[in-house]
Formats: sequence, structure tokens, C-alpha cells
Amino acid sequence: MRKVAVIGLGHVGATAAFILVTHGYADELLLLDKNEKKCAAEWGDLRDTLPRNDHYVKVNWSTWDDWSGLKDVDVIITAFGDVSATIKTGDRFAEFPINTANAKEVGPKIKESGFHGIIINISNPCDVVTSILQRETGLPRNQVFGTGTFLDTARMQRVVGEKLGQDPRNVSGFNLGEHGSSQFTAWSTVNVNNKSAFDLFTEEERAEMDQASKDNAFKVGFGKGYTCYAVATCGVRLANAVFSDAKMYGPTSCFVESVGTYIGHPSIVGKNGVEAVPELDLLPDEREKLEASAKKLKDSLATIYPD
Repeated sequence: MRKVAVIGLGHVGATAAFILVTHGYADELLLLDKNEKKCAAEWGDLRDTLPRNDHYVKVNWSTWDDWSGLKDVDVIITAFGDVSATIKTGDRFAEFPINTANAKEVGPKIKESGFHGIIINISNPCDVVTSILQRETGLPRNQVFGTGTFLDTARMQRVVGEKLGQDPRNVSGFNLGEHGSSQFTAWSTVNVNNKSAFDLFTEEERAEMDQASKDNAFKVGFGKGYTCYAVATCGVRLANAVFSDAKMYGPTSCFVESVGTYIGHPSIVGKNGVEAVPELDLLPDEREKLEASAKKLKDSLATIYPD
């Protein structure tokens, strides 16, 4: 029995719930949102898919005052927040005061429910919110992680693949750091069909692709007012890696001991959550960028937890 809860049913959370139901990735789904009218509506709409769906999924919803249903949930996907500030400013930290407050409210409720499974956070600023959820729930770090640069890496793979006329899944490598303005493509890790990015592209081309992968998020956001499909897909993919014990190697917002914070970095995801965080052999300038990004995140967390 694969039981998933989605907390926050805006565009991203609702999309994640839809993917889980239509693809049969969950056997049971629990929906939670402060806006109980919206929550009940999403519940009703999802249930109406079942007679035409290829999979049967038991879909439930709960009021904001009743979190007891989380006790036996396997995976929680957190997707709360208001993206309008981010879209207007182009900075994911614009959601900082809203979503850090949400995380400090949600974390204790999860803890009080008796939940002991895996939390996958999507809410921005992703790394900071993931840190707060881990601290407030008291769960081990391996059981709380975020989508982080899993999405930024996908955007890089798509841009590089299009540049070469290749399937983006042929592109390996990582974007690292904060899921935000200080993230970067670690080009030393990028390969296409076993050919290094340094051999395939000039420095100017790499810079252009790096910028293009960042820009598309805001083109989408400004065009439709939000983003949802790509990041929801990332969250569900990570949930599947947990359920299948895939030992999937890919970037998440995970706690990296060498920099002392949650940050976008490759990890191994399986049934226990983040089961390992392999060290990367980065170039000196890439290491500097990672450490600078980590400092930004730690400074932000220090404003919430001064101790």
C-alpha cells in the first residue's frame, strides 16, 4: 500500500495529485489545504476521473484541523505557498516570509500526527523550507528532502539536448546549489553520450545555455502566472524512487555535511529517503560557487533560528 499526502493544493500540489492518481503511483491519496473549499473541490474532481482512469486510487481529504490521517502515510509532498511574489520579482526568496511561516506551522502539525515516513518538499525557497520542516518535525535528515536543483538540472538537460538535437535524457550532469538565484551548472559533471560538455561547447555557448535554462522558468511564470508541470513531475519522480527503492542517483535538496546545510546536490534516493550523499570532484570555481550558495542559505536560516 503506497499512501501519499499532498499538503498545499495550489497549481503545483494539485498537479502532483493529478499525476499520482492518473498514473497510479499511489494506492491512497490524502489532500490537505488551508482553503478547505478548494481542497474539497480537488477531491471531488480527482474522484470523477476514476471511472475513466487506468488505475483505482482511494482519494481522501481532511480539514486543516485534522492531521491524524498522516500517521500511516508513507510519503508527504509539501507544496504550500503563494508564487505570485516570485513571479513578480524573479526571486524565489520573495516567498520567504510566507512559506517559512507556513513551514513553521505545518512542521509541528506533521510531528503531532505521529507521521514517521518521508517528506519531499517542493515549496520555495526550497532549501530553507526543507531545513525548517526537518527541524520542526524532528525527523532524521535522510527522511526530509526537497526537489531542489532536480528541476534546475532538468531545465539544463532540456536546453543542452535541444542544442544538440538529442533526447534530454541523454544528458547527464548536475545543477548545484540553492534552488534560486545562486544555483549554477557544474559543467565539469555534464556529459552527452559520454562526451564532455567542455569538448562539445565553447565557454560562450555554455554561458548562454546556463542562462537559457534559468530564464525559461520566468518565461513560463510570466506567461501563465505560475509553473507547475515540471516541478510537480520532479516531486512525483522522487516519491516513486522512494516507493521502488530505486537507489536513484540525482540532485535533491539534501543535507550536505561538507557545507553544513540543505542544498541542491546529488544524492542516492531509496526507501529510506536520502540514503547517501556522494562527494563530487568539482573544479575549484565550482566548489567556490557551491560554498557561496551554502553561505547564502545558512545566513537566511540564521534569521529564523538565531541560535
